[in-house]
Parts: sequence; structure tokens; C-alpha cells
Amino acid sequence: MASIIKANQLQDFGGNSILTSDGAGVVTPNASGIKMTPAFEAYLSGSQTGISDATYTKVQFDTEAFDTDSTYDNSTNYRFTPAVAGKYYIYGNLCLQTTGGHELNLGITSIYLNGTLYRSTILDPNTSAMISCNLPIEATINLTATDYVEIFAYIERTSGGSRDIKSGSKRTYFGAYKIIGA
Repeated sequence: MASIIKANQLQDFGGNSILTSDGAGVVTPNASGIKMTPAFEAYLSGSQTGISDATYTKVQFDTEAFDTDSTYDNSTNYRFTPAVAGKYYIYGNLCLQTTGGHELNLGITSIYLNGTLYRSTILDPNTSAMISCNLPIEATINLTATDYVEIFAYIERTSGGSRDIKSGSKRTYFGAYKIIGA
């Protein structure tokens, strides 16, 4: 025998709303322990040019696709500060490019935690035939409310020309979200 329980709100013993339903099947989690927030994703709206050779450079992700709790600074520091402690999935991708010839010697995408290198993805093509690459990175990090996370790029070129980080929400982006149940 099957049973059906109908409700538009689930509360704990203290009267706090845990889940609500709109009656059309859309359920909204209300308790912070079951939300994957804070969460954000930002991207580079215009190419970041003039990158110094063989130097770590902070990527200036200046446009937010979304930011649930205003925890990403897209105007001055270009960093994520979660404001809520927990485990976070951090991800990003950089489109690195050289101009003036096929001379991308080394490309690195790095996650920095509190100003210190945490993790890197490295492309060492060992060839003079490459001019651009997409270089993704990801990490799961236990963050305090005041920790901050940034993405840096490193581009080494064998000679001349410029080093750029190409723009666009589909190829140069940075995001994070809180993992529940971890």
C-alpha cells in the first residue's frame, strides 16, 4: 500500500522552514545546510593583454554570470571570499594565446589560496607550433569564511610578440560553489 503526504512546507522542530514547494513541483531548499551556496561564476569580458613573459599574472574576471551571495569581487581584487566556511569546488579555464608567431613555450593556470599557489595545470608543448590553448583547472578546498581564492596565468613565449588571455564566457571563466554533505 502506498501513502501520499502533501505539504507546501517542511519545518524542523524549531519552526524553521527547511523546504518549500510552490505546488507545481518546484521545491526550494531554505536551510543553509542543504544549499550549494555561496556560488558564483565570472568571466573575462575583454581580452587581458600585455601579459609579462614568464610571470604569474592575476586574471581579472570582470563580469559575473551569477553571484548568489555577493562573494566574488569583480571590480578590484578579482577574488572569491566565501563568507561561509565549508568545502568548495573551485574551477576555471583560461584561453592563453601568443601573437606574432607560433611560440607558446609554456602555459600555466593556477589557483591561489590566500595569496599562495595552491594548484596548477601546466601545458609544456615543447614545440614552436602552438599559438593558443585552453587550460582548465579544478580543486576541492576546505575554506574558512575569510579565505580568498584567485586565478593566475603564466605564459612563456620563446621570442617577440605578445601574450594574452582571451575573453569570453565559454573559454575564460572562474567559478566556485559550496559542496553540501561533505
